[in-house]
Amino acid sequence: MITLHHLENSQSIRILWLLEEIGAPYGFEMYDRDTKTMLAPQAYKALSPLGTAPVITDGAVVLSESNAIIDYIVDQSGRSDLRPAADDPLRADYLFWFHTAQGTLQPMQTFGFVLGLAAERSPFLVRPVISKVEQTLKSVFIQPRLTAALTAMDIQLTTSEFLAGDRFTAADIAMGYTLHMAKLRGALSDKYPQILDYITRMEARPGWQAALEKDGKFEGVPS
Repeated sequence: MITLHHLENSQSIRILWLLEEIGAPYGFEMYDRDTKTMLAPQAYKALSPLGTAPVITDGAVVLSESNAIIDYIVDQSGRSDLRPAADDPLRADYLFWFHTAQGTLQPMQTFGFVLGLAAERSPFLVRPVISKVEQTLKSVFIQPRLTAALTAMDIQLTTSEFLAGDRFTAADIAMGYTLHMAKLRGALSDKYPQILDYITRMEARPGWQAALEKDGKFEGVPS
């Protein structure tokens, strides 16, 4: 049986959501962050080669990385509806948004968050320099990529309920957490009305609500 090793306030909530959507039995172990450093405890880091969330185990299998875990769980579940087949016309949209979540949007958001922390916590005398670097990187590198992806998504959602047509798939789970975080940080405005409506639909899903209830601590702090 698959066991989710769940780190509080992390991307692991995405995997918990998937497991709740599927509805099959699974194991669940909760790990709290260190109250001073807010990092994962050593016992959690020791679980996987990367030492980051999320992590699942399934017998002798130990797997990290969100999209790898999503693929593994969907494989085991037999839920073909969560992933369009190779000959499905929706396959290309599914693959694009499934990988855009972790290949573009999540890294850019995390990079921006880390840059902000670096500027905020840097020594007073060098803080103006660090802040200038932060602003430059965000304006030249991060924001253009975020804007391009979000604009394309908003356009796509004008003609479909989900990212791969009118069918809920694992791409919506991969992207749902990322957009939820963007919303929490105020990174989404009424410039993206379709995305905002989409997030509302995702947050209303029973699987997402069940994941939040089982977690009990989620506040949106990134892993």
